[in-house]
Amino acid sequence: MAGYDDYLAGEPVIVTAALTGGVHGKEANPNLPETPEEIGEAAAACEEAGAAVVHLHARHDSGERSFDRERFQAITDEVRERTNLVIQHSTGGTSAPVDARRQSLRTDPPPEMASLDMGPLNRYRHLTSENTGATVDSLYDEMVDRGIKPELEVFNDGHLNEVAGLLERRDLDDPIYATLIFGGGTTSPPSPRNLLNAVANLPDGALFNTLGFGRHQLPLTTMGILLGGHVRVGLEDNVYYGRGELAESNAQLVARTAELTETLGRPVASPDEAREMLGI
Repeated sequence: MAGYDDYLAGEPVIVTAALTGGVHGKEANPNLPETPEEIGEAAAACEEAGAAVVHLHARHDSGERSFDRERFQAITDEVRERTNLVIQHSTGGTSAPVDARRQSLRTDPPPEMASLDMGPLNRYRHLTSENTGATVDSLYDEMVDRGIKPELEVFNDGHLNEVAGLLERRDLDDPIYATLIFGGGTTSPPSPRNLLNAVANLPDGALFNTLGFGRHQLPLTTMGILLGGHVRVGLEDNVYYGRGELAESNAQLVARTAELTETLGRPVASPDEAREMLGI
């Protein structure tokens, strides 16, 4: 790993805000946005707080997760009207068929980025996502056809093998951008050593993003900043600001991260700086 002066000092941090997710809703935190208008307002507040990328899921009016292209379109339109953020759509989906998951890629215009789960995943006792190699290739190919940069979601060490396999099967544009995910289920156990190992096993030249679920969000994203990476925070991944204290908003979590990264000597990237860094 390069020295601090070469690798860290002054290098901007891309902060991604994951606003709503597709699992828990307002029952977990009433400040979690669900409607297109709520998501648009939350995105604008996150941009002001220091976010450069917004990771989007869609929900029905009932609050249940939606895979409808029209719902993603409504959300994207709200975010584009209010912000200059890099828009990243989710293609993940526990127990959802791949044809439903690809609908988020078909908005007009397409999102600039989209998540790509690199392998199978279990969460809690009843949620699973299959993500076969054929599924990964199919979603990746559609992203390329639509000019969408994939964000490779690495939930465990085995998914690092899947990243290597995708590189053998497909020609990914540089820089590769991978999100390293830590928590429960079949995600990597949340520890500093596991984050160090994951970073060391990334392909040469890859950029990485650190994601910690729940109470692991703050310590692991802090470590990710120190290692020269980028970070993702938000109510999708963590509904608390502190022990027993619900977060007031996605922007509150982004603002804490922005203040932290500035304190550690790395400014937050603007949306246009993030576009340049990510090659989009």
